[in-house]
Amino acid sequence: MTVNPAGPGLPDPASSLDAAFAQALISRTAAPGSASPAAMPAPVAPAAAETAKSPAPGGYFSTLPVAYEVIAELRHQASLKVSQAAAADGTMSDEDRRQHGIKIISETVSEWAIKYAATGQPPLTVEQENQLRKAVFDELFRAGRLQPLLDDPNVENILINGDRVRVDYSDRPSQMWEPIAPSDAELVRLINHIARMGGQGERALTPATPNLNMRLADGSRLAASYGITPRPQVVIRRHRTRGQGLNDLVKLGSIDSTLAAFIKASVQARKNVVIVGSQGVGKTSLLRAAAREIPRTERVGTLESEYELYLHEDPDGPEVVAYEGRESNGERGPDGRLMGELTLSDLFPQLLRMSLRRIIVGEVRSKEVVPMLHAMNEGEGGSMCTLHARSALLSIERLTTLCLEAGIGMSEQLALRLIAQAVDLVIYIRLVDETELVDANGRPGRKHRFVSHVMEITGIGENGRPSHQMIFAPREQDGRREPRAVPQMMPSGTYLADIERVGFDRSLLMQPWGAWEDRLSTVMPV
Repeated sequence: MTVNPAGPGLPDPASSLDAAFAQALISRTAAPGSASPAAMPAPVAPAAAETAKSPAPGGYFSTLPVAYEVIAELRHQASLKVSQAAAADGTMSDEDRRQHGIKIISETVSEWAIKYAATGQPPLTVEQENQLRKAVFDELFRAGRLQPLLDDPNVENILINGDRVRVDYSDRPSQMWEPIAPSDAELVRLINHIARMGGQGERALTPATPNLNMRLADGSRLAASYGITPRPQVVIRRHRTRGQGLNDLVKLGSIDSTLAAFIKASVQARKNVVIVGSQGVGKTSLLRAAAREIPRTERVGTLESEYELYLHEDPDGPEVVAYEGRESNGERGPDGRLMGELTLSDLFPQLLRMSLRRIIVGEVRSKEVVPMLHAMNEGEGGSMCTLHARSALLSIERLTTLCLEAGIGMSEQLALRLIAQAVDLVIYIRLVDETELVDANGRPGRKHRFVSHVMEITGIGENGRPSHQMIFAPREQDGRREPRAVPQMMPSGTYLADIERVGFDRSLLMQPWGAWEDRLSTVMPV
């Protein structure tokens, strides 16, 4: 959002800004000999001067005409005025506060700019004033110094270790960024401010709750730790494909049209699907796209630690009952449990009472695996989840381990039997990161995300383990290699009959190289 640069009449300058004005002038100091020492503004602290003059590589805020301390003070002044206005008008909504805040910020920055010019320094340009207004607005109503990164569609991950900030991009190598806050305390303040703005006030980074996990307004996921690490640690994982369907993933090169048709038919035929891969490969994006193929008349429950699927906000999706876990307040009750905490396994029993036809778990990572597998077994089918695993085959081992760790005394044999009866399909997504490489022509590499294996679980096999077959997998033949998923064999008779009943054309599985439009162009062979 861009702050409106228009401002009404200007009240008297606030006296508390005097020191901030002097600090701001350090970046505008005249060249040596252009004025007498007495005419120079008072020097600022070395740290502030360094912030204003020497940004880290990849910096953005160094382009502002003032140091961060000035923006913080302007934010404070505007915040007081907005709070006073909200107190005077008890009916003011959050959107009203933001709109009123735009007006107040414009006035406050205009006051600053007038006094700044009155010192004899070159006045700010219109562009600089607008940039300053936006910076103050971001500090007060958005994510502060994080906002430009959140606004960049090519940013995938933001990794913060105190004052060290690294940004992962989708289209170029990772890059160091200037500090998000001038101190650890300010960084923690910013994270808690973001939590409050997002309506997640019960989540905070404090000595009592040193870990914080939350969603951001754009659907990104934030994880932070403080007090149990030497410096505050913050990781923000972006979701750049929110609202996209299977056809959009075809255009992105994650799947081809044959895979899209197969996944669509599997969802509509009510197959239980597990999407697996490592971190940041696009599991949630594929799960969200697949879930949009559920008929709109169906009632679906979603269960997530932090909302990432946002199916309950999708006008093109099914009817959704969305549940989100809740973190504790840091205290423990008489039974030793964290007070106020609601885990996914706590929420599962209630979710099952909501007259649902399918259940979707954003990510299975703990003891919620057992009710998830039971729901797949006992319901009509069509449930889905994501899981961290390094291959399609290893997903069986991962699910087994989680069942054994659930603490209910389940044996390995029973866990394997439950998996074999519950899961119909495993989809594995692979990531090939070549952003640090260049090809023979000097062109930089990029990240490639694609489905490489689709495995059907066909029942209970030898020694009680799930039997399986690869419906899609890479192919190498006659000097050609395709690392992405291409058809390998027909699914089992029952599976094939079920997907044909909803319109799938089995001839699509007779194309040995699938329907990938272009060969995978990588710097190094895959």
